[in-house]
Amino acid sequence: MANFLRENCPTIKNVLILDADGKRVAVKYYTDDWPTNQAKLAFEKSLFAKTQKTNARTEAEITLFDENVVVYRFAQDLHIFVTGGDDENELILASVLQGFFDAITIVLRTNVEQREALDNIDLIFLCVDETIDGGVILETDGTIIAGKVASHTIDEGAPLSEQTITQALATAREHITKSLLR
Repeated sequence: MANFLRENCPTIKNVLILDADGKRVAVKYYTDDWPTNQAKLAFEKSLFAKTQKTNARTEAEITLFDENVVVYRFAQDLHIFVTGGDDENELILASVLQGFFDAITIVLRTNVEQREALDNIDLIFLCVDETIDGGVILETDGTIIAGKVASHTIDEGAPLSEQTITQALATAREHITKSLLR
């Protein structure tokens, strides 16, 4: 069944978040196209060099790079890339990028920049995992992705002032449900 899905569904080769100098902030690879860490670093460096002069701040850009379709977007000092094979649909890849970008925007409370991303790297990787699993696209709606990430990180003992709005609403919903069931 897994082979059937891989052959008939669009797949993602990697998700890259690089800083303004092209250094890794968070990366996740799903294929063996880059078998060594050196090959991955070389790909990231070359891709960054090719795209750094473009203006992908307001919407996603698409490029063909090393026989891969790459969609990317910049947010302050972060460069976010989603890569698929050269036969993948650019619109699907763009929707994956947009959903992931929307999710991290919600999770990072609209402060999508390197320092905030590094402080919340666990949430960034949860967003990646809720968007893509083994290269297969799971979800492209940023709100749903962020909601799933928030449900993983709710600390019921934390004061409401230290919770995100989504977490606070979920906590309030739990308390109301418990009080109604008594």
